[in-house]
Amino acid sequence: MKSLKLATVGTLLFSTIVISGVGSVSAAPGPIPANRDTNAQVKFIEDESPTDPTDPTDPDPEKPVDPVDPTDPEKPVDPGTNGPLSLDYASSLDFGEQLISTKNQTYFAKPQYLRGEDGKADLNNPVPNYAQVTDKRGGEKGWSLSVKQNGQFKSVKEGKELVGAEVTFKNGQVASVSNSKIPSVVKTSFSLKNDGTGVAENIMSAAAGEGFGTWVYRAGDVSNMAESIALSVPGSSVKDADTYKTTLTWTLTDTPANSGE
Repeated sequence: MKSLKLATVGTLLFSTIVISGVGSVSAAPGPIPANRDTNAQVKFIEDESPTDPTDPTDPDPEKPVDPVDPTDPEKPVDPGTNGPLSLDYASSLDFGEQLISTKNQTYFAKPQYLRGEDGKADLNNPVPNYAQVTDKRGGEKGWSLSVKQNGQFKSVKEGKELVGAEVTFKNGQVASVSNSKIPSVVKTSFSLKNDGTGVAENIMSAAAGEGFGTWVYRAGDVSNMAESIALSVPGSSVKDADTYKTTLTWTLTDTPANSGE
């Protein structure tokens, strides 16, 4: 009988412990509502692809345009440079067809035209002549844009110089849709060196902390673009009945503007 009683008592005690344990687990529910943190991330790398030209009056990279080269309207414009810091476009200048004069004269560059949906120049909606820069390197590291004239205008047939001719820019402006700070150096007016020395004019520069995204330097706006780039020719300069040409070189470097400029 003792052994039976002990066995019975032992069984009862075990059952009590099991029941007590089960009751303890169900009696401690988790917090409501339950929270759990997870991760989310995105990684950016430099974009090496070229950036299309934009409308200088609305330089939005989401709205690319197709500019017309006035010196060769049928030819597609050359693509911009590759790389995360790129020179996307620069206008060629056409000062028109003029009468030979013995008086001092000033001729103005025609505005920039863009191609419409039909692929032809939209002559009803001219825009300012411009140069476009895009910085997709990441951060705001700064850069500089300059332009130089590669010698005096020369006649196509005989290579005669248009002595004393000078190109002058005025009403220079900068435009962008970027939230980055505006480049601290923007030259509003300047004249190009015409003696072939290759001296460049630094016309737009972003310091560190400026200039991320797409930026245009434009010669005026729609209200004054027609008189923003001038070619002055002395009356004393001998002129042939011919076309006179020169070239401009636009240069973009990764040198930031000096904060003291």
